[in-house]
Amino acid sequence: MRLQFVTIPLAAISLAFICLSCAKKAENNSSTGPEAPPAATVCTAPGWASQNGGTTGGGSATATVVSTYATLKAAIENKSVKVIQVSGSITIPSGGRISFQDQSGKTLFGVPGARLVSEDQTQNNSGIIYMKRCSNIIIRNLVFEGAGAYDVDGQDNMTIDNCSNVWLDHCEFQDGVDGNLDFKNMSDYITATYCKFSYLKAPRAGGSGGSNDHRFSNLIGSSDDATGDRGHLRISFIRCWWAPGCVARMPRVRFGKVHVVNSYFNSTVSSSCVQAGFEADILVEANVFENVKRPIDLMSNNSTAVQEKNNIFISVTGNTAGNGVNAFAPPYTLNTLDNSAVKAAVTGSTGAGATLTGNSCTNL
Repeated sequence: MRLQFVTIPLAAISLAFICLSCAKKAENNSSTGPEAPPAATVCTAPGWASQNGGTTGGGSATATVVSTYATLKAAIENKSVKVIQVSGSITIPSGGRISFQDQSGKTLFGVPGARLVSEDQTQNNSGIIYMKRCSNIIIRNLVFEGAGAYDVDGQDNMTIDNCSNVWLDHCEFQDGVDGNLDFKNMSDYITATYCKFSYLKAPRAGGSGGSNDHRFSNLIGSSDDATGDRGHLRISFIRCWWAPGCVARMPRVRFGKVHVVNSYFNSTVSSSCVQAGFEADILVEANVFENVKRPIDLMSNNSTAVQEKNNIFISVTGNTAGNGVNAFAPPYTLNTLDNSAVKAAVTGSTGAGATLTGNSCTNL
């Protein structure tokens, strides 16, 4: 079949908690790029990303279709491009981590099979995307595949640095060199929904950082000394999956008000799951922990609050309790699943990971 380069009108953002079907058809523009499917539904961001004015990304702007590193990099760095559709597998060259900086109102999404791949494990040349000083961003239905965990103080698959109102939806983060997805430097009002974190490649030992197994997935807050993070790092993880291969940091939290809800943990190689660090305020609610070690790690017992609420623990070892202090009360409303329904919802065919057909979503 002849491939075509297309643009797609996306549906308008809904102002209520209902999805709107988009009836517009894709318009063919040339014969140089992949054919795009019709635009699907667009939803209202849930969790912390619903606050501070909400998160709508690029809205109804016409999508730019990319299928190569050069076109992806150009579209991300171009402030006038508001919606980007990724088609196929794109390899990030060594040292080619993309700088996504100083932008607002942008959506990056993938069609089935879209993935961004880095094969470099070195300190300076690893990583896929570094997002800094951005706001109102949506990233959806993409696989981020790193080169494998290696403790050389390298780069994450994605780092979110001093950004606000970011919605990560139905993405899969695999085999980050340093981390899969980390948050730092006063980032705020962020939600991850139906995201999957995993390590499929064996960790590489002997790194300069000293850890022979650095499959540490998600770090929130870079240091106890980063006191500028106080009052920030408000992040929700909703219906996410910390899958086989994850060892720790699911997530590890400093300073932030973090809500981990309706998520599934089943990595048998785990040493710790939710890790409560310095001044962390964490609500661990209606999740399922199965065949893992230390579901809730209180670490040095210097957190502000760690609350365990309505979780299921199946064949686990180690601590399952909070620190006796109730966590923050979320200022948003969610359709919270009963804990008995979590595993099926998260691991199902349209559950966590890049399981959508494109820029579609589910209201929560």
